[in-house]
Amino acid sequence: QVRLVESGGDLVQAGGSLRLSCTASGSSFSINAMGWYRQAPGNQREWVATITSGGITNYADSVKGRFTISTDSAKNTVRLQMNSLKPEDTAVYYCNARITYARSSTEYIYWGQGTQVTVSS
Repeated sequence: QVRLVESGGDLVQAGGSLRLSCTASGSSFSINAMGWYRQAPGNQREWVATITSGGITNYADSVKGRFTISTDSAKNTVRLQMNSLKPEDTAVYYCNARITYARSSTEYIYWGQGTQVTVSS
């Protein structure tokens, strides 16, 4: 079992910045990709950004140029640097990881508990 723990959510004014972190813990696993999703009240959860184990990144159009996803593979940590925040970025942000275990090719998906980001206008 892998556990994902997010941190860094806060209240910030529009135009400000925040950095979210998510650390995966467990044993005998490999991370294939990690990403961030978000869910605003009344909305479905939406994809924000992904980074693969090879360092390939992808972003939703709504955050491209403002958010940057990165990893610290030694610490099994993914970060999301969020700049030029807008009120519409307000949401609970969830970390996501695609994991395989030793001697298995089956991929499992894990989620963190979420961290609240609120951007005031």
